Amino acid sequence: MSQRTHIMGILNITPDSFSDGGRYMALEKAVEYALEMVEDGADIIDVGGESTRPYAQKISAMEEMDRVLPVIEALKKEIQIPISIDTCKADVASKALQAGASIINDISALNFDTNMASLAAESEVPVILMHMQGTPQDMQVNPIYQDLIIDILNFFNKALKKAKASGIREELIIVDPGIGFGKSFDDNLKIINQLKSFASLNRPVLIGPSDKAFIGKILNKEPGDRTTGTMAVIAAGIMNGAHIVRVHNVKKAVETARIIDAIKHETL
Repeated sequence: MSQRTHIMGILNITPDSFSDGGRYMALEKAVEYALEMVEDGADIIDVGGESTRPYAQKISAMEEMDRVLPVIEALKKEIQIPISIDTCKADVASKALQAGASIINDISALNFDTNMASLAAESEVPVILMHMQGTPQDMQVNPIYQDLIIDILNFFNKALKKAKASGIREELIIVDPGIGFGKSFDDNLKIINQLKSFASLNRPVLIGPSDKAFIGKILNKEPGDRTTGTMAVIAAGIMNGAHIVRVHNVKKAVETARIIDAIKHETL
């Protein structure tokens, strides 16, 4: 695992994402923004076509593909860094990989679509497995755990076993504890505070706290005004073991990570 924290820039091609919904629906605007994130230092561009905010409505695979494929095809011609496809549908992931994506980011940890595991195995691309209690439609209704960290670790141990049994090489798996996905306010704080617990999985850990509601609750800020809070969470996350951070504001995240990496490793 690299000592340097990697930055994943969020590119939502959706009308209803909680932080930037509707902003990048036009192909030209999406590509322009992605190029800006690359210029700002992104290591990965994460393209998603279906909102997974709490209570979001599902869309068809065809509609999702209509949103993301033109963007991925255009970006592949313009950028050198990896493009990830944020989807839980195997058909969408397959077409996205053909269009130029090279990472699968599945919020369901291969559970929503029975064909996703075999696709990831055959494609031999990195796959991000995220923990979520329930679905985006119901995950925030009343999330309850017996023991939050142990429950998530047990989930990941089962998910890793399933993934490897499907033929996915362990070295290609990244885990994401799913901040804001079926988690209470206190749960999110505990995950960040106890992120070191996930080192036992021996896999890179990704966190996605960017502009999330728990930050807004602490600071009493709306989604578009949570950048400072997001950077504070990222700093804490990196100190506690995050290897990849998924963010909206790439430029500030790159600077934050650079400082925290230097402090953590006591060197540039």
